[in-house]
Amino acid sequence: MTPRYTVEHETDYSYTAPVSQSWQLARLTPRALPWQRLLSHSLAIDPPPDERHDAPDSFGNTVTHFGLHGAHRLLRVRMHCVVEVADRPQPERHPEGEPWEAVRDAVRRDAQQDDLVPARMCEPTPLVPLSEGARMYALPSLEPGRDWHEAVADLMHRIHRDFEFEPGATTVSTSVDEVLHQKRGVCQDFAHLLLACLRGHGLPARYVSGYLLTEPPPGQPRLMGVDASHAWVAAYSPLRGWVEFDPTNDQPADHRYITLAWGADFADVVPLRGVILGGGQQEMEVSVSVTPTD
Repeated sequence: MTPRYTVEHETDYSYTAPVSQSWQLARLTPRALPWQRLLSHSLAIDPPPDERHDAPDSFGNTVTHFGLHGAHRLLRVRMHCVVEVADRPQPERHPEGEPWEAVRDAVRRDAQQDDLVPARMCEPTPLVPLSEGARMYALPSLEPGRDWHEAVADLMHRIHRDFEFEPGATTVSTSVDEVLHQKRGVCQDFAHLLLACLRGHGLPARYVSGYLLTEPPPGQPRLMGVDASHAWVAAYSPLRGWVEFDPTNDQPADHRYITLAWGADFADVVPLRGVILGGGQQEMEVSVSVTPTD
């Protein structure tokens, strides 16, 4: 039976002065994927918005656009959904292997033939610029001729081993080079680091946001990153397609991983962001719950 989960994601903003106008973008609708089926979904906004519509962004994520044009001191956005998640298709094993250099060269050729989707995920971004430190960190995993999947998995293992998970050690703006220096961070940092390592060698990879099952299966350890939005990486090869790696927990994504959105970095998948007029100082509280559902 395909595992089924209930997800609740609530974001509360409180302001010290009235907000007269607010325009927001919410990426809070899980994606429909071959292994993931959205059974129900609701997005409750309080105060009720004066305008609201859904539209896909350039990555195919569903974005809810809404605006509030009356004075308010509180904003609450609550997402509730039920989703089924099966195991991802296993990447095919090729007896002759798939050297990582062949992946890099194939992506370059495809980009010249107007197949820009993977090549776009090799480009630097404001949050994941080209980093010589990350490029050098990746070198021990990218031995000449090494199989692509084996090399990316080794990078995942090393990041998990070499870096400490420490909430509060970084901020949204912490750079990849800072993470490399201080050797600690959270799932967002480790995903950005893995992206920088791969892209520094011409290998496509994208940032994936979503959720993890709150309670682990019996007999298994509790995973880090639960009870909050989680982040991992999908790397691409022409033979295997997009394969998901979680450096925070040192494992591939499976049926416990609920995909919300993906993009080039965290900025493309922020659950809620916008512009306000007024408001003074603001405080934000976020709570996430993922529970198995019969």
